[in-house]
Amino acid sequence: MYMPEILSYGFMQRAFIAGVMVALICPTIGIFIVLRRLSMIGDTLSHVALAGVAAGMLGGIYPIYSALVFSILAAFGIEKLRKAYQDYAELSIAIILSTGIGLATILISMGSGNAAIFSYLFGSIALVSSRDVLFVMILSIFILVSTILLYRGLFYITFDEEAAGLSGVPVKWLNHYFIVLIAVTIAVAMRIVGILLVSSLMVVPVATSLQLAKSFKSAWLYSMVFGLLAVLIGLTLSFYGDLAPGGTIVISGVVILMVTIFLKSIIKKKEVSSSGMSITNSLSK
Repeated sequence: MYMPEILSYGFMQRAFIAGVMVALICPTIGIFIVLRRLSMIGDTLSHVALAGVAAGMLGGIYPIYSALVFSILAAFGIEKLRKAYQDYAELSIAIILSTGIGLATILISMGSGNAAIFSYLFGSIALVSSRDVLFVMILSIFILVSTILLYRGLFYITFDEEAAGLSGVPVKWLNHYFIVLIAVTIAVAMRIVGILLVSSLMVVPVATSLQLAKSFKSAWLYSMVFGLLAVLIGLTLSFYGDLAPGGTIVISGVVILMVTIFLKSIIKKKEVSSSGMSITNSLSK
């Protein structure tokens, strides 16, 4: 049976399996992040995750485990600070972001594994292990199942937290759980996309889907499709071009977004011109 060259390598098979899972969960969480105008949370938690990776390397712990713990703690920290600065909610994100960058810088300077840190910063398909794939699959299923089971509540708080609370939705609990899901998503995705770029995979496919979607569910579906396209194209380009997978995945997503906007503008112009011609023809009769 014929197999493409790219799939004849074990590390690429592992990269594609992990990549497909990442392509599904990042837009799934991203659609709620974007519509709640919380896009910067992804960047913030990813910088904290970097500190977790550095801490794991220093302590001899599997870096993704330590990154997951750091990200979850930071997620709860954001929620705590949001209450302390209710009139300046964005301060909570800025404070945790600054803490994450500072801590990551200190921990990286204390260690000697800068090359390994680089692979977590920008992603690495060659270093994706069977352990990574298992970790990604288990947590990805957890994220997808959680989102499906809590869909109605997450949908309500995305558009109107106050009304959701009045209708009996446990807003406080859902907010805490959702921000933990963001942290888990970052820990899952960073091996493929890289810590510095993981938030982009949450946002860019969603931005593309919003150009086409007519409803929330269709936006969610489109965003996963565009996420899959970006990951599959990006991993292929990174293999044949010997490029960082995170960068090629994100740029592939951005190119898809630009093409979508361009095609949509052309279609809209044609619709306007055709409607104008029909009006002119009706007036001339």
